[in-house]
Amino acid sequence: MMKNIAFFYLFASLTLFGQKRHTQEDITYEAIDFFVANPTLQGIQNLNTIETNFWKNKNQKSKTALLSIVVLNCNKAYFENKLGKTNQAIASYEKAWKLYQTYRLTNYDIVEFCLKPLGNLYTIIGDYDNAENTIKHYYFIANQEKNEVNTIAAILNLSNVYQSSGKNILAIDLLENTLKTAKLSPVQKGRLLNNLGNTYLLSAKELAFDPQPYFKAENSYQSAIPLLKNKKNQSEALSNCYRNLASLNGQRGDFKKANAYFEKAKILFFTSKSNGARAIAKLYYEEALLFFEQRKTNQANQSIQLVYQTLIPLYNNQKRIIPLQSSLYAETILLDALDLQAEIYNLQNQPKKALEVYALCFPIEALMSSLLLYENSKIINQIRMSNRTEKCIAIYNNLYQKENKISYIEKAFQLAERTKSGVLKSELSRNSSASKKEKQKIQELQFWNNEILKEQQKGAFANIYKINKSIKKQNETMLLLKEFQSKNTDFNEKSIDLNALYSKLNADDALMIYYFSGFEKMYYFTLGGTQNEKIVLNSFSNDAHYSIYFWQFIGYFNDANAITNDIKGYNHFGKIAFDKLQLPKSKNQENLIIIPDGVLDFLPFEALITEESNTTNFEKMHYLLHDYKIAYNNSASFYLNTKPFSPKEKTVLGIFPVFEKTNYALTYSKTELQSIKNSFKGRFFENSNANFKNFKDNAASYSILHLSTHATAGNTETPASIKFYDREVLYSELYPLSINPNLVVLSACETGIGKLYKSEGAMSIARGFQLAGAQNLLFSLWKVNDYTTAVFMGDFYKYIKKNDSYFEANAKAKLDFLKNKNISNAEKSPYYWAAFVYYGSLENKEKSNYLIVGSVIISMLIGGFLLFRLTLKRIKKRKFTLKK
Repeated sequence: MMKNIAFFYLFASLTLFGQKRHTQEDITYEAIDFFVANPTLQGIQNLNTIETNFWKNKNQKSKTALLSIVVLNCNKAYFENKLGKTNQAIASYEKAWKLYQTYRLTNYDIVEFCLKPLGNLYTIIGDYDNAENTIKHYYFIANQEKNEVNTIAAILNLSNVYQSSGKNILAIDLLENTLKTAKLSPVQKGRLLNNLGNTYLLSAKELAFDPQPYFKAENSYQSAIPLLKNKKNQSEALSNCYRNLASLNGQRGDFKKANAYFEKAKILFFTSKSNGARAIAKLYYEEALLFFEQRKTNQANQSIQLVYQTLIPLYNNQKRIIPLQSSLYAETILLDALDLQAEIYNLQNQPKKALEVYALCFPIEALMSSLLLYENSKIINQIRMSNRTEKCIAIYNNLYQKENKISYIEKAFQLAERTKSGVLKSELSRNSSASKKEKQKIQELQFWNNEILKEQQKGAFANIYKINKSIKKQNETMLLLKEFQSKNTDFNEKSIDLNALYSKLNADDALMIYYFSGFEKMYYFTLGGTQNEKIVLNSFSNDAHYSIYFWQFIGYFNDANAITNDIKGYNHFGKIAFDKLQLPKSKNQENLIIIPDGVLDFLPFEALITEESNTTNFEKMHYLLHDYKIAYNNSASFYLNTKPFSPKEKTVLGIFPVFEKTNYALTYSKTELQSIKNSFKGRFFENSNANFKNFKDNAASYSILHLSTHATAGNTETPASIKFYDREVLYSELYPLSINPNLVVLSACETGIGKLYKSEGAMSIARGFQLAGAQNLLFSLWKVNDYTTAVFMGDFYKYIKKNDSYFEANAKAKLDFLKNKNISNAEKSPYYWAAFVYYGSLENKEKSNYLIVGSVIISMLIGGFLLFRLTLKRIKKRKFTLKK
């Protein structure tokens, strides 16, 4: 083989006597032909050498020569994928696509040979935003060219993306509409029906109590089979139908049918000779899962070993049941197999073995996350990590119950903290370490993403050409940004220093309640208690029957009259929610730090009822507000690592659109403006001057940013947004702002509400400001009243003027609101005062810094005086001795 390669290089690089020298593209195409005939890992290296030499050659590159490099990378990517080198395949396809676009090349089916496989590979690694963009782009091209084959392929692949990213309704709509309206061949219809069945099956898992999706899924699969049967080159598609029917019957517990369907699928699968390593490994994983569901653990383990043998080079030589960490790479099938192996160990009562296997998964997840650029894809990746973390926490908790070792609780906490707001942490880390050029590309990527979102919000009136142009620009920017990403070290979160955390909690006289929302249980860690119980782990059910108590309580804040119309009910459900949360009743600390998760992100803890009463006087009710001053945070590390405030003078940038003489008028916003203006220096933009440009241009220059306006939480399809005088701004449009204020006050409706993700939090306006650089924020959890908000803000800023911490000012303003004799009892309902929650540090470091500096100066003066006295004594003593 080596002789053949050497001969090829000699043939390709030399000019033979009497013959014309080979052109650049001739050399490249001959290398491709040679490789395709003999595809090996060494052959891939040879292609890399050909490409390197191509770019080293200083001769001008013709378009035909450049196209040959595109073809080289597409062929290389195809075989890299076949050989299980998913990440390398993606990089090769991306290089081909970038070259094709940059040099505006033609005369090559870039859709078939690059974009289609690239979109599929993005889906495989969980890069769903890139997958969706790529597929939509070639769907647009296929429509323009009236290429029905590529159009249907795009619809099939897009439905896969929607399924994988949890957008099952979109997938169902897309597939059902295509089946109704498009002219389809039997094979196309069969494949679409198979995908539709998959989507129904996924929705069946979400709605376990509803049998309808199972029936729809089965009907879709059964309808697909005759359309694919006996059709040329459709054995793989038919095998997929049978595998899906096996999975469906396995979920129903009908294992006789499940096993029969799987055997049919397996025979068909291996009749196809085009299956790559990944496809084979996936089949073995599904087989292992089916065995596991039947509790046939030995057979399941054997199939898992086949997954490892297929995907991990030299695995057989390792003679191990559990793979070596160094042999693993970013591959979802590997992750699935490891997770299943851990579950088997747990089932076999080998919890420590299970933890050993789970420990192999987290670095793979981190590696996969490092390959992603888009926030949404990173969050979906983190959800998988969070699900695994829940299983580990359960194991650690059981081990603690048996062995009473506190280290198990600490390890469980470290895992919880790793996933808590993980995407927010990594994005902040990337923004702080990025070069100027990289930051520019990050902003461009976000800009085009927002352009796509805003156009899509127009629904039927959206301009498809504008969307496609934005997708194309976004793809170009993404490919350039990936070059920076490959040079940077990946974000790798370190374990939190628990001793430092305990010390800070002690210094702050605070107790931390840290929630982790799982599928089965809501775990909560209590930190900063007594010396013997610095960290404690407890849990309660997180199923729908239990969490309904919290939703009932939160439901009272949906409108202004819900509480006043049912004061007794509010008292009752407020006390139930308090009891269900199992919050501390004995007050050993003055301050309480809440790290919420899941539904608790939307729950106002201050308004919980600690003791039920029959009073209708809101001022006299027993709120948790009376027991603790409460602050919230996204994670323990955010609390621990809060940067000190700059000791500069408090100045306010105020944004007050007011919207006079419009349907959006905020009459009392003027009162709010005047109360702040009377106490603080700054710049205050009113009416038409309260536009987004003025805010962006001035935001970095003030210590407090105050926005008094309208905002909305959006919904599952519409992002959260905030209204400036001139335009509505999406939460993600705030990301590029480079600010470092001491405080952001969002005096508007629902600024802390948005699409909710467990562990990560809400995609809200507050999140937009956090990613822009804000550490301390005051924001709302529901629609707030114009008048009562102005009163509350007046008190809040009154205490800031007195140099109270922002944390204390929030608590005192709420208590003052309840005591205010000018406010009616109805308006003292928690609806009016509990909306604003404070996320951030407990101390006002400005005050603290001055105190520290003052105490240092005083200490120096005292020290100097004592030193002077001591020196004087020594001199006197020395003089006396001399006299003597």
